[in-house]
Amino acid sequence: MQDPRPLGAGVTDWTPPAVPTGEVLEGEYARLEPLQADIHAALLFPTYQVSDSVWDYLPYGPFHSAAAYHRWMKNITGRADPIFYAIQDKDTGAWGGVASFLRINPGSGSIEVGHINLSPQLQGTRAATEAMVLMMRHAFSLGYRRYEWKCDALNRPSRRAAQRLGMSFEGVHRQHTVVKQRNRDTAWFSVIDSEWPALSEAFDVWLNPVNFDKDGRQKESLSDLTRLVRATDDPDLG
Repeated sequence: MQDPRPLGAGVTDWTPPAVPTGEVLEGEYARLEPLQADIHAALLFPTYQVSDSVWDYLPYGPFHSAAAYHRWMKNITGRADPIFYAIQDKDTGAWGGVASFLRINPGSGSIEVGHINLSPQLQGTRAATEAMVLMMRHAFSLGYRRYEWKCDALNRPSRRAAQRLGMSFEGVHRQHTVVKQRNRDTAWFSVIDSEWPALSEAFDVWLNPVNFDKDGRQKESLSDLTRLVRATDDPDLG
């Protein structure tokens, strides 16, 4: 006889993880440091002046003066949630982006990556990819069960990036919020802990220096390596 009250699987061998404390995260191509206004604002501000479009889907910006950007950064750092990082491309030595952990919920074992803002110079680089890998790896090493990525449903580059990183599409929340006086439908993606070992192996293969030619071009694409790990694909990406 079928159980009339189906229940979720027991979670008996899991302990709520610690909250990230802003450790430096460093890999082969990227270095992430806890964001500090007095250090990173002046380094990052010029990289965003190429195009205001990098701010289109964020609830703040663009900033048209270094002072305004510094004030914003001063206001959002030093909090327990979100925890912001500055991203350095070790190939060039340039600082070119920020990202954060947010909606940190140790009780349920969930954590989100967001506030991702990569300058045009950093976009498409090995460092940009590795920065996302380093944050994901850190979250799972702490013991989180679920790693989330949410973005404006109209932000196709962000949706494509999430899927390339092996995140499974979970749907679109309609009229989820209002950003800059515009409606935002939000696309949801996630990775869960049971998928992490296979995904970690895929990242190791892609990030290995032998996967790149002398000009830095990839030999095997990350999307191909993560395809078998994803539980669901984003139907809007074809």
